Amino acid sequence: MAKETGKKARLEAIEGIALKERMTLDELMLSMRACGLQASQAAKADEIIAEAQRQKAKIILTFTTNLVSSGMREIFAKLCREKKVDAIITAIGSVEEDVMKTKAPFRLASFEEDDRALHRSGLNRVGNIIIPNEAYVELEKTLKPFFSKCLQKQLKLGRLLAPHEMIRDLGMELHDENSFVYWAAKNDIPVFCPAPTDGAFGLQMYFFKQAHPGFGVDASGDLPRLGQMILDADKTAGIILGGGVAKHHAIGANILREGFDYAIYVSTGTPYDGSLSGARTSEAVSWGKIKEGAKTVHVDGDASLIFPMLAYRMLKR
Repeated sequence: MAKETGKKARLEAIEGIALKERMTLDELMLSMRACGLQASQAAKADEIIAEAQRQKAKIILTFTTNLVSSGMREIFAKLCREKKVDAIITAIGSVEEDVMKTKAPFRLASFEEDDRALHRSGLNRVGNIIIPNEAYVELEKTLKPFFSKCLQKQLKLGRLLAPHEMIRDLGMELHDENSFVYWAAKNDIPVFCPAPTDGAFGLQMYFFKQAHPGFGVDASGDLPRLGQMILDADKTAGIILGGGVAKHHAIGANILREGFDYAIYVSTGTPYDGSLSGARTSEAVSWGKIKEGAKTVHVDGDASLIFPMLAYRMLKR
């Protein structure tokens, strides 16, 4: 935000957010720009996403499973419905929980629950979100016949299915307009998953494989489509919510083009333990995962607070 004047930088003045009645989210986001702290970082993220959209960059959205556990799932679905992203990279837990929510709602609790009591009651906690065991029963009822169809398709093609192919076929069976997997499938937005055998989805694959040893998934099968998308793009933008394997898969794949042109990180992770989840955009520059001249920002904050505002602005453009 500093502007060069001769040899000295002239710094912008801090400005307060002028709250008023009937203030729109657009007005609030714009007024956050000169507020300082993470408000300014969030406003900068909005500006970078706006430029990426204007430049028609291929937008790759990555997120962690806990965000699908929350009400962020419906925001991801809306972005896919309106074709505001070109690809998603996430953990398989995001897919399984998206499917589970088509059958049974998750419940809001607190961060201070008695976890032993929850365990005895067949309830599982993600922060202040409760997932009942019954949701996993419904997942099994959905996946068993689905895996049978995948096996038949696998035998017909003479090869294993790639994760994004399997997820697309699953999405075509959901018919739930709150599902990001459904809208991604309907609009041919690939959902790439570098760890397809993780979580409850992976356990169900294990159970199915006992009776069908030839069944499997080609974990490397996503790479040709993801790699070609990145190589063919004039510009690429990464909106990275949280960390984990999804984050690294996105920035790592962009080494093919000497890095992302735009990168927006939203995370509560810390860089001081050397973890990828907490690494800032500058660290990725050292690897060639983000270009040296890329437009980047790191917003230190919970994506469930920050991203709804950014997504709202994405949808309006």
